[in-house]
Amino acid sequence: MVPILRRSDINKKSMPARYMLIAAALLSASVLGGCADPSADPSATGQTEITKSSEDENVIVIVDDSDPTGNNNNTTENFVDIIKDTGSNAPVVGGVVSGGSITDGINGGDAVGSLIGGATGEDDPDGSGNGGDGSDNDSGQAQGENGGDDTDSGDTGLPGGLGGTGSGDGGAQDSSPAEYSDKQPVSLDPSWKYADYSKINSGSAVFYKASGNRKGKVIGVNAGHGTKGGASVKTYCHPDKSPKVTGGTTSSGAVEAAAISGGMTFHDGTTEAKVTLNTARFLRDELLKRGYDVLMVRDGDDVQLDNIARTVMCNNIADCHISLHWDGDQLDYDKGCFYIAVPDGIKNMEPVAGRWQQHDSLGEALIGALKADGFKICNGGSMKIDLTQTSYSTIPSVDIELGNKASDHSDARLKAQAAALAKGVDAFF
Repeated sequence: MVPILRRSDINKKSMPARYMLIAAALLSASVLGGCADPSADPSATGQTEITKSSEDENVIVIVDDSDPTGNNNNTTENFVDIIKDTGSNAPVVGGVVSGGSITDGINGGDAVGSLIGGATGEDDPDGSGNGGDGSDNDSGQAQGENGGDDTDSGDTGLPGGLGGTGSGDGGAQDSSPAEYSDKQPVSLDPSWKYADYSKINSGSAVFYKASGNRKGKVIGVNAGHGTKGGASVKTYCHPDKSPKVTGGTTSSGAVEAAAISGGMTFHDGTTEAKVTLNTARFLRDELLKRGYDVLMVRDGDDVQLDNIARTVMCNNIADCHISLHWDGDQLDYDKGCFYIAVPDGIKNMEPVAGRWQQHDSLGEALIGALKADGFKICNGGSMKIDLTQTSYSTIPSVDIELGNKASDHSDARLKAQAAALAKGVDAFF
């Protein structure tokens, strides 16, 4: 049986931050009333049995017991917390919650991994009286908050579980080139280290789970820029509030910088933010094929997450962080690819100290793969710049510049660069 614990037995804030990837599900009386004894006969309590294999011991379902009477029908007060150790091969629980029972969702794949898309009864999006059957690809929820579609039919719907395939209808579909069912919105947890330095953090990243040959690694893919209003908000360049030691988008000596800049525009009028998003989607597809799970930090044209929020989310969910960019110089020729290395002046600052070597190793692996696939490399492949991203990173993290304003940014080239970057990830791990 899956270990089932009550929320009152656990202080989540005392748990390691990387375990705090949480999905929420509506529960009804038969679940809450039947979980006091995990070994009890499921048929006697109305609780559907959840089974798992012995190698999945670090999957834990936590059931809220805030109402010991079990009278919790049609509320959003009670949750199943799904905790994933991203440092292992453990799957994420992705069972259906419907009518108060949790059906088998361990290991995802064949099991339906969705949550009801609205309140049970007459409020459900599909009008059946049994609760909408929202799926992992945003069916039954809008932006991970409101059930049903944007008209808020079934306004208590919640996003699907990370583990299963999902099914049902009632919500807007993802507009990306490829469609995936195993995906889950993820928000910034304010308890995570450095989260309180972020000023723009109301948006959500999207976690994609590989369908097979899973490597037990999560790659944070960050499509640079794409946050409306980000340039007008300021955040600290360093967690110790010391000044920048190099120039860049913000000049040397500055203590604060734009929370996230708008990016440059290519010579043909295409925005950098659009090109980074296209590349991120191609890279996501390549990584999922290879068995990596992917945290898409920006999965649409705009996400309200500043540079610090994006970095902190990757710190706590991913095993490495790759931020995609093109350089904003005024050259009229393609200068080539390079990564941003940590300058000497901040190598003794926490959390940079002891981690900058990992940042360099990741950057070198990516540049090595790009070079092997025939892409032009600029100035030996690296340039030292004091960035907010690496100043707050606690995992291997790199800003990779895939060219400049004059570079070809056709889909064919972006797909080829994404394939090379995926090879670099393979080499790094």
